[in-house]
Amino acid sequence: MTALRFCMITTFYPPRSFGGDAVAVQSLARALVRLGHHVTVVCDDDAYRTLSGDHTPAPPDSDDGVVVHRLVSRLGAIAVGLTQQTGRPIVHGSLLRRVLERGNFDVIHYHNLSLVGGPVALSFGRAVKLYTAHEHWLVCPTHVLWRHHTEPCPARQCTRCQLSYARPPQLWRHTGLLERELGHVDAFIALSQFSRDKHREFGFPRDMEVIPGFMRDPGPPREHASSHADRPYFLFVGRLESIKGLEDVVDAFAAFDGADLIVAGEGTERTGLVARAAGNPRVRFVGFQSGAELSRLYSGAQAVIASSRGFETFGLSVIEAFSRGVPVIARRMGSYLELVEGSGAGETFDDVEGLQAAMQRMLADTTRRSGMGVAAYARFRSMFDEDVVVPRYLALVERFLSHRSPAPSLPVSDTAVHA
Repeated sequence: MTALRFCMITTFYPPRSFGGDAVAVQSLARALVRLGHHVTVVCDDDAYRTLSGDHTPAPPDSDDGVVVHRLVSRLGAIAVGLTQQTGRPIVHGSLLRRVLERGNFDVIHYHNLSLVGGPVALSFGRAVKLYTAHEHWLVCPTHVLWRHHTEPCPARQCTRCQLSYARPPQLWRHTGLLERELGHVDAFIALSQFSRDKHREFGFPRDMEVIPGFMRDPGPPREHASSHADRPYFLFVGRLESIKGLEDVVDAFAAFDGADLIVAGEGTERTGLVARAAGNPRVRFVGFQSGAELSRLYSGAQAVIASSRGFETFGLSVIEAFSRGVPVIARRMGSYLELVEGSGAGETFDDVEGLQAAMQRMLADTTRRSGMGVAAYARFRSMFDEDVVVPRYLALVERFLSHRSPAPSLPVSDTAVHA
């Protein structure tokens, strides 16, 4: 394939980000650069600063060959609020439009649009346009179908639910704005069959291609990965939020002494979870981890526990475990079902007792667990390896490019843009 020019539009991009969606955008951008394509990312630094409270200068405008534009304005949180409330990039609109219309892009790929531009940003630029639904923002004002902060959403109560999140209702969702702007997009991508079905269930009017998340193959796992731990342990990796269901995992270890629990992550529920585990030396919170240390934690675990109680569109920690030949014990919920059940690479559970039983089986039968590890890596290589998934993505791009003519080229600066 001839080298192409891609532009990724996303609210957050590492290292100024919070969840797996930004990591997924970075993985795709870097993968395309390694294949010889040119990739520009546009993200909203105002949004990151507003939500994180971190007002330190933005990082460099290049990330392993990816050009990064971080939108910044003097209005900060006001700019973010205007986008959230109107569905339009009121403050950054002219800058975003300039980047997209002067960049001579072959492909504009939208990701998390919520605070970087809203639905109106879908109309900017002339290129093949793709949209990946990393969350359920297209059908849910809170993005995650987690109603009133307490349960997976069984039916819409959007206004009341937004108020429970201390967010003002998005009136633009009742005007037909989103439905009109969807027409500018050539293809929508879901990360799992579950996510595609859930979007359809909640009224999303367009069909969706299913292309899963991916990562680079770290290489065949060692038969007995070394670990710095004195005792066997199970691992949780993710944000410490109520939707992630970690309360059940902590409770399971209150009466389970065969192994430890290591929790890698940060979030608003950390204080409560630490208090919940107080007095239990088998539960350890190690904070946010990345790079070599996170890899060691994965490789040394008996299994990774994926405990989310919500409708996860995908499970990044699941494929990270699989890539290291580590089984997964996942809640029987959301996309975890298609990732784990029937794979031979783990088990699913419904409640605390089910989780305890699954962990006990892992510890009691090392031959079975070893076989699950082999199956985990095989599943990763066949379904979630970068070398498998990125060609599927490029085939989708090629399908729509064959019907498009290139836009005229105009100069655009490869630096961060400011209002």
